[in-house]
Amino acid sequence: MHPINILWLRRDLRLEDNAALYHALKSDYPVLLLFIFDKNILDKCAKDDARVTFIYQTLENIKKELRAKDSDLLVKYGTPEKIWTEILKDYEVKEIYTNHDYEPYARERDDNMAEFLTSEKIAFKTYKDQVIFEKGEILKADKSPYTVFTPFYKQWQAKLDGFYTKSYPTKKYFKNLFKTKNLSFPSLKEMEFEESKLNFPEISYKNKLADYGQERDFPANDGTTHIGLHLRFGTLSIRKAVQDAIKEKSNVWLSELAWREFYMMILWHFPYAAFDSFKKQYDKIKWRNNEAEFKSWCKGNTGYPIVDAGMRQLNETGWMHNRVRMVVASFLSKHLLIDWRWGEAYFAEKLLDYEMASNVGGWQWAAGSGNDAAPYFRVFNPELQTKRFDSKFEYIKKWVPEYGTKKYAQPIVEHTFARERVLKVFKEALNS
Repeated sequence: MHPINILWLRRDLRLEDNAALYHALKSDYPVLLLFIFDKNILDKCAKDDARVTFIYQTLENIKKELRAKDSDLLVKYGTPEKIWTEILKDYEVKEIYTNHDYEPYARERDDNMAEFLTSEKIAFKTYKDQVIFEKGEILKADKSPYTVFTPFYKQWQAKLDGFYTKSYPTKKYFKNLFKTKNLSFPSLKEMEFEESKLNFPEISYKNKLADYGQERDFPANDGTTHIGLHLRFGTLSIRKAVQDAIKEKSNVWLSELAWREFYMMILWHFPYAAFDSFKKQYDKIKWRNNEAEFKSWCKGNTGYPIVDAGMRQLNETGWMHNRVRMVVASFLSKHLLIDWRWGEAYFAEKLLDYEMASNVGGWQWAAGSGNDAAPYFRVFNPELQTKRFDSKFEYIKKWVPEYGTKKYAQPIVEHTFARERVLKVFKEALNS
């Protein structure tokens, strides 16, 4: 049995500019690439979850790339603990390389892996890859984490230089890939999943960066980059994205990339915020949680056209314009007084680019319970949002074709009444 090292791919699905792959290829043993379809995650997914199809198709492409280099990709389906026990029987593994993941389940999984591999006398080496700055790299003078974006971003920008954005030259070391072929790759059907028919956005955003600051807020325009999915699964390197933002002088887009890291840092330092209010007094709010109204919101039948357009776009495409995400989140938590966690969970189920840190951060921002959040008395007025960002009703008419006819739903709640109600309920909770 030939001794090898293994690169464990998770949410870094590319061969170029991959930190853990670079370090693995520079090690003392040939490198076998592995991906595990994790049952702990997949058992909670719908059988037609489009993200599973996206991962599958991406792995097929990686497998082709590796086969062209006389190597292959090993793909397994099961729980990591069971799969790793099997792999260690099949291969003489010296070291395992992977990239950091910051979500609660991933942290627990990797802690358990480190403990198990230590008992097997196998090194478990992990690297920063999906962010420019992580964990404790951007801190206040007193070494505590930032909880407000603007000062965080100032330091993030001040620290940003060529060292942190430089790509990892993995191609130089592909000769150190483990020579093998015909490795296992379970089909979607074997894993009891169906192939999704949704379209996945391509990585083609450079032509949008020059006008990004002016165009990004208007949902009828195709002015955003659609790279959330690719950053989520690592088919695009964050270093490449930041390099392009700097090259194109797109400061607004650069700040959006930094917001992503800000929320990841918040989740790392305050893991409770994944499930509970960041500002703990907001957990005292008495939500109405009307299930019929929640269903109307999910289906895009609230009688508020910009809200309905956003929800229908989400349901049909797996994506929603970011400006509209804020509007629908505010509407659910404030107009309907439904717990933000309900909306966050629905987005987690539907969004192709679902990222726990950003999604939870965005929902808590809208509800007022998060760090650096909109104050609780700020209640988005859907009509004013429409006038500002979809004044010609182009976005609304695309997704709500019956708008303006008798077929369109009546408003589920009156805006002024809803605003007064939420202010009263929030005030009572926060003063109790």
